[in-house]
Formats: sequence, C-alpha cells, structure tokens
Amino acid sequence: MSQIVERSSLDLRYEGYRVRDDAHEARLLASIAERGIEQPLAGVDTPAGRVLLDGFKRWRSAKKLGLEGVPYVSLGEEEAMGILSLMRGAKDKALSLLEQARFIGDLLTLHDLSVAEVAEKLSRSKGWVAMRKTLLEEMSPAIQQLLFRGSFPVYCYMYTLRPFRRMNGVSGERIERFMKAVAGPRRSVRDIELLAHGYFRGPSALREAIEAGKLSWSLDKMKSVPEDREGCNEFERGLLGDLQNLQRAMQRVMLKCQDERLQSRAFNAQANLLTGGLLSQFKPFWRRMREFYDRTGHAKCDLPDAPGWNAPASDQSPIPDEPPHGADDRPPAGCAGTEDAKRQDPHRHGASSAAVPAV
Repeated sequence: MSQIVERSSLDLRYEGYRVRDDAHEARLLASIAERGIEQPLAGVDTPAGRVLLDGFKRWRSAKKLGLEGVPYVSLGEEEAMGILSLMRGAKDKALSLLEQARFIGDLLTLHDLSVAEVAEKLSRSKGWVAMRKTLLEEMSPAIQQLLFRGSFPVYCYMYTLRPFRRMNGVSGERIERFMKAVAGPRRSVRDIELLAHGYFRGPSALREAIEAGKLSWSLDKMKSVPEDREGCNEFERGLLGDLQNLQRAMQRVMLKCQDERLQSRAFNAQANLLTGGLLSQFKPFWRRMREFYDRTGHAKCDLPDAPGWNAPASDQSPIPDEPPHGADDRPPAGCAGTEDAKRQDPHRHGASSAAVPAV
C-alpha cells in the first residue's frame, strides 16, 4: 500500500547502486511533468529512517520539478530483506545484471549471507549468484564508477571488453585505460567495438592515439579497412587468415608461458627444443614482417609519430636483441622491400596491390 511521503525524508545511500541512463531519465521527466509520478518509489523503513532502494530517477525528476511529496511503498524494515524483495520483484522492476551484482555483493559482505542462502531466498541457483559475485570482483573501483554513472555502456563492457580479458589475457589495467579514454559523449556500440579492436589488437601508435583522445581519427583509420575480404584473391584471403591465426596464437603463448603449472621435465625438454627453433627464425621473421608491414601501406600512412612506437604492452614480455623500428628507419613511400626480400620472394615483388591502412 503506497503513501505520500516527503521527498527529503528518503535516504539515498543506494543511489550509486543503480545505473544512470540520462536519455531514459529525460523521457521520464517529461512524462512526470505531464502526468505526475504513476509508479511509487520503494524502500525500507528502518529505525533510522526511510532508505530508498528503487525509484531514484523518479526522485531526481521530482526534485527538478519541485515536487515535495512522492508516492512511496515500504518493502520491510530490514535492508537485506528489502533488497531481496526488490530482486524478486516483477519484471517491470527488474534490475540490470550489473545492479544485481552490486546488491548481491552487499548481501554477501555487509549482511553476512552465504551464496547458498542468497540463492535459496531468490529461488536461483548458486551458480547464478556466484557469477554475479565474480563479475563485481573483477572490476576495479574506477571501472565500476564509469559503468554506474552511465559514462560507458554496460553492454559494451559485458560483450566487447570482457571477452578480451577472458580469452586474450588483456589486463584489467588496460581495460580501465581504454574505458577512461572512450568514456564521455555517447557513442554507438559499433564505434566502441571498432575502437576496442584497434586498441587491443592494433599497433601501438593506434593505442596511443586512442589514449590521447584522438577518437575520430582512430575511427576513420579503422573504418577505412574493409570489414570483408571482397576484392582479395584466394591466396590473399589465405594469408589474411594466417595472420589472424598467428596473432591469436602469439597472444595465447605469451599468456600461457607464465603459468605456474608448467613444471614437468618432459614438458621442459620439448618446450626448450621448440622455443630454440622459434628463436632461430625470429630475426628473419621479424625483418620480413617489418618489410611486409611497410609495403602494405604503412609507409604511405599518416600515423602520428609517438614515443614508445614499439614499446610492448604492459602485460607482454619485451622482444630482445632487436633494434627499434620507428619513423626514422622506414623505407620511403613506394619501397617494395630489401634486396634480400626480392631474392626470397621474386614473384610477389612488384605485384600491384591496394594500400590498406595499417591498424
């Protein structure tokens, strides 16, 4: 049963537990200005006062419109029971995944409930509760703040950035730097996906440009690369696939090499032989990749020169015994490689190909 209460009497301590959505809130403000508050706010009546759990957008809209009295319904007298009641609520009051994780974190820590107890009271599985608990634990306070303020889309974090961390070994620190660089004006999901792929998979110059706030420039470079492989012959499509597989394999190997489970003598003996073979091919491979990178468009590209062009990412091991490769030692535009490259691959040298921006 709802009642009219003074807006100023509501404690807003849980306001930061709900994700901000400025566009939705603007539409709600217009609706309340026309028809008033149709759905009551909800909270708990503790001995210290009323604590609001649901209806923060309505509360802020009422404040902007100068409404002193708001409809309110009580979910009980204890915060834990009120949170559980809110999470069991009807679909029209459903919490987002991130909001569920924040409230579950409180139930497990501040209110001393176990995973099994929360699962039982919500009629959910223990895995459902544990997944939300883990989701919150893997976020730094800065990432949580960006998401709950609405500065960065939750959807993009869940389905674009988390896979980079879980499958490609990207550190939480790099995720946070990317989010801070991109947060702010609302961007499309597609644009954020493009920027993320450029930041985590592209060259260091593109990563530095994104961190410097050159987002429009970075998007132009990413969008200039065709999404499909139309216009490529069969051999070219095969090489593009090989390069993608090589990049993924390198990321997996660099991540797995640090695993403490690599201990057996049989593994060490075989791994040492294989690694020795790879190292013996490293210098000619590095030279060929540098020539190929320049020949396929980088020498004609206007990528900005920046310190640390070839600096390794913070979660990757540096490559030893190789000279730096920067703007000063690139071949001039139109150069097709060294004499060594001509001898090793005479059929490819001089073949016409479209320049693709190196991103």
